[in-house]
Amino acid sequence: MAAAPDYLNPQIPPNLKQHRIPVIDATAESIRGFGQLVDDPEGFDIEIVRWPAQGWRPVDSDSGYEGGTTQGTFISQWEGDVLCGRNDAVSGDYILGYAKDPSVAIRSHQQPPERILLWHANYHPDGGQLFFPLDAKPFVVPLAMPSDDVSPDDFVCFRFDGSQGLYIHPNIWHEGVFVTQGMQRFFDKQGAVHARVSVDFANEFNCLLEVPLR
Repeated sequence: MAAAPDYLNPQIPPNLKQHRIPVIDATAESIRGFGQLVDDPEGFDIEIVRWPAQGWRPVDSDSGYEGGTTQGTFISQWEGDVLCGRNDAVSGDYILGYAKDPSVAIRSHQQPPERILLWHANYHPDGGQLFFPLDAKPFVVPLAMPSDDVSPDDFVCFRFDGSQGLYIHPNIWHEGVFVTQGMQRFFDKQGAVHARVSVDFANEFNCLLEVPLR
């Protein structure tokens, strides 16, 4: 079993190369396959994936998906050069990314970031995830299609104007929702098992994903 990432103290070597990924507007067409745009989170159905069979005997059809969903508030907030996240739905606290090389990043200023440097991403095999903006401000979300052989080249960043939310299918690579400056709150609803499969760009690929914001 792989060790869980240390989200609050990631071990990132200094001066890594930066792999810029494309940024495109999120539309019903551009987001197809990754998930869908959401106009109203009330009653939105979250996909729950049945527990997989271990051999040739199938999982009973009335079992394996009773974990259901959990929900809460996801907060994305810049503290100087550090992008922090908190997910009350699963009691998670994270460093999501940086505006500068992590070795020189500081938290003691309020200048708006010009980019996001992303060190990590994950997917949830147990269910989908819904993020809906509570503050109606722009945000961005990097995503990649399912594959454990994922690479930095597979990622695309989608840009949202804050008028709609995002539903992400199970097994889609993501990290969270990234506010472009300041702080923003999101309604979050996801599979309650909250299984994570991770990729560490810094240590696996010797790079950080770069999302330009300006």
